[in-house]
Amino acid sequence: MKVQVGLIQMSCEKDKTANLNKAIKKIRECAEKGANIVCLQELFASLYFCDVEDYSNFDLAESVPGNTTQIFSELAKELGIVIVASLFERRAKGLYHNTTAVIDADGTYLGKYRKMHIPDDPGYYEKFYFTVGDLGYKTFKTSFGTIGVLICWDQWYPEASRIVALMGADIIFYPTAIGWADSQDEKTNREQYEAWQCIQRSHAIANGVHVVSVNRVGKEENMIFWGGSFVSNPFGTLLYKASHIEEETAVVEVDLDLTEHYRKHWPYMRDRRIDSYRPILNRFIDEI
Repeated sequence: MKVQVGLIQMSCEKDKTANLNKAIKKIRECAEKGANIVCLQELFASLYFCDVEDYSNFDLAESVPGNTTQIFSELAKELGIVIVASLFERRAKGLYHNTTAVIDADGTYLGKYRKMHIPDDPGYYEKFYFTVGDLGYKTFKTSFGTIGVLICWDQWYPEASRIVALMGADIIFYPTAIGWADSQDEKTNREQYEAWQCIQRSHAIANGVHVVSVNRVGKEENMIFWGGSFVSNPFGTLLYKASHIEEETAVVEVDLDLTEHYRKHWPYMRDRRIDSYRPILNRFIDEI
């Protein structure tokens, strides 16, 4: 089964409505190019507000499902596409999540995934805003295959990608917001980007699935979001890579039958020693 996957790598501004309208326009562009599934970057509706700890930023949050998912449901139904949309979820008073909603091609809201791994680093103060996800890892049966959705910092954890692959994901989507501090040198920038891409391509290889990573782009305060969105086939081959500085709307064909092909010839799933993996449940294994 061949599926056309749309990636929207865009810059954002302070005006939430302007960002939403921009995203809608770019979703339509992807649909015109033949996309079946379109994925937006992490927190596409605003600037990346987690660079500071500011209580006023909680006003950006919304219910999921809510107004934005309703807009996207109508759009998905009109265009006959699946939409993967990353949102700042207001769950209850004082309780917020970094959440991605998935809407099927007939407009049906299929559900949401709440980011499980929450970073806390200079410029990425996400623990101030987001409660850890409590829905577990999720896959969604869409009109164009079963997809797994993980979010940004989840990218660095092979356990997460393995679980959604075991749950039947044909493609793993990673909506992302990651960049370089504007004070960094080019060597550090290159090393960080290559590590980021490499770890995700390794998830594709280890699990025999396509990986689609969609990052934001542009300078926001002291952060330069590095773009570089990409699609990897189930053996780590890059099918597409976006620039580091430009907005891009791309549609990439992926062949879901390749999962079966690569898992037959490189049978990692067959040879897994699940009886030996219990130590991974420990935080750390101290030397005895």
